[in-house]
Amino acid sequence: MAGKIDFKVASQEHIIKELGRRIEQTRLVRNMTQQELANEAGISLRTLQRLEDGENTSLDTLVRIMMGLGIQENLSLLFPDPHIRPVDMVRSTRKAKQRARPKKQQTTPKKWEWGE
Repeated sequence: MAGKIDFKVASQEHIIKELGRRIEQTRLVRNMTQQELANEAGISLRTLQRLEDGENTSLDTLVRIMMGLGIQENLSLLFPDPHIRPVDMVRSTRKAKQRARPKKQQTTPKKWEWGE
């Protein structure tokens, strides 16, 4: 399944297949074989193959694979802290100002006169 998927309207089967495809693509970008990732995640090769093929596996397997790929920090995106408002998150990610710019002085335009 190539292209983008709309997770709002996709079926459970399509979502699982898309997650498997994304795991496979992430593994390939990191130049890892299936066996290397399976060893890193502590799962069998067949379990990884099932997940990449879009077959149903356990939540434990998904977390282990994410840890094997080094992307476990993305788990916080699944269920953000409900006590933090989105506005607070945006404010906290802004960089602190390093320098201030001088304010432009308002110059009043010279009054126009005849003969100039």
